[in-house]
Order: sequence, then structure tokens, then C-alpha cells
Amino acid sequence: MKIIVPIKQVPETSNVKMDPETGTMIREGVEPIVNPLDLYAIEAAIRLKEHAGGEIIALTMGPPSARKALTEAIAMGCDDGILLSNKKFAGADTWSTSYVLSQAIKKIGRYDLILCGERATDGDTGQVGPGIAAWLDIPFMTYISKIMEVAENEIRCERMVETGYEILAAELPCLLTVVKEVNFPRLPTLRGKLRSRAVELQTWGPVDIDAQPDFLGLKGSPTRVVKITKPQVARRGKIAAPKDEGELVTAVDGLIEFLKQKEIV
Repeated sequence: MKIIVPIKQVPETSNVKMDPETGTMIREGVEPIVNPLDLYAIEAAIRLKEHAGGEIIALTMGPPSARKALTEAIAMGCDDGILLSNKKFAGADTWSTSYVLSQAIKKIGRYDLILCGERATDGDTGQVGPGIAAWLDIPFMTYISKIMEVAENEIRCERMVETGYEILAAELPCLLTVVKEVNFPRLPTLRGKLRSRAVELQTWGPVDIDAQPDFLGLKGSPTRVVKITKPQVARRGKIAAPKDEGELVTAVDGLIEFLKQKEIV
């Protein structure tokens, strides 16, 4: 079985910053990590390989520094990694990103399964996985919480929904996006880290994947962030800091009165 795992390098959630002029994320000066939700897709791929054998290729689009994400994926158990890196890719929305990834997958050639994380923690859209499937014209299943069975030409999965679970099946090749409930990702081993240093990662640009220039980067992205605002938290409350028993009684009486006004008690 040949499995492709598209992953993304993201800033830690607490360090996300946006450029108010372009509406794109500021990545310079921010320590990146592998998108935490992509680790579950990597683990799912490794478990399938352990059960049925095969090959796992990690795929990412980003600056040259994104090679670190591929190295980590290989240290976990992936066999190879491909970096899609070029200035023309910069500023891509989910439509353009899924196009570039799908073109790279076409270049890779035959595959059985594509495994993606549910979403990226920086954009939080969950659109890239289904977008890849749409460009490749293959079936896809989202929010997969359990891979139940993989036959020669079919895969059966358990899908998480608001009211419980659904049992779905699709023909191979297909694409899955997995949720955290699917597994618990392993840590890279020392042997894996040593092996990751020996793997020669390929870097592809627009010409390598036969990409149409009009579909690339900020210029080729049909969606735009036109305005960025920060939510204003307005707390109209009172702080009570009683220093003695008398002030404590007054503070408690005031709290009770406030709860009555709000019809809480």
C-alpha cells in the first residue's frame, strides 16, 4: 500500500500573527511546528504500513525551513518526504494550496490512500484535504475516528458526527481526514531520527509539478482576508478585595444582590 500524507508546518497557536495589509500570516521570527492534527494522520499511515506493508510519503508546501517538518515525519516512521517550495507558492489560500498539493500527488504517480489531519491550527478551515480530493477527482471521507478495514479495493471507516458515528466505505484510491480520536501519535525514536538525516528530501517547484501559474500563490487565490479585527472583551464588573470581616460581609451582600439582578438566583 502506498500512502501519501500531506502535512503543514504552522506557528504555535499562541504565536499566530496576521499582516493587516495583506491578510496573510506572518511567519518570520515565529518558531514553527508540525501541525499537531497532522501527527494523527502520520500515525494512522504508520499503523496501516505496519499491518499491511507499503510505503509512506510525507508531502508539504512551504519555505525551505519546512524541511524540518518532513524530517520529523520520517523520524516517526514515514519513508520519504517531498518539499514544495517556491516564492510563487507564497500567500496561497486553501484553493491554491490544495491545487499545488494535488499536482505534486499526480507527479508522484500511483497511490492507494491519502491521509490528512482534520484541519490546520493556523487556518482552521478543514478545506485542504477535501480540496485535494476534488482536484484529483477521487472519493473522500472526513472526520474519520477509526479505520476499520482495508481490503484490496475498498476501505471502511468510522466517521464522527454530532449524533454519534457513521460507518462509511469508499473505493481506493481515496482521501481521509482524521480526527484526534483515531489514535495516539508516537514520538520519534533515536533510530528514526538517525534515518531521517540520511534521507535525501526532494524539492519541487511549479515547473516540476506542471502547475498553472494563474493558480499559484496570493495572485492565484480567489479568496482574500479583507479585514482583520480583534474582539474587544468588555467586562463591566466590580472587584471586591475585603480586608476584614466587615468588608467581607458587605462584599458577599453585594455579590448576592448582583446575582439577583441578573436573575441567576
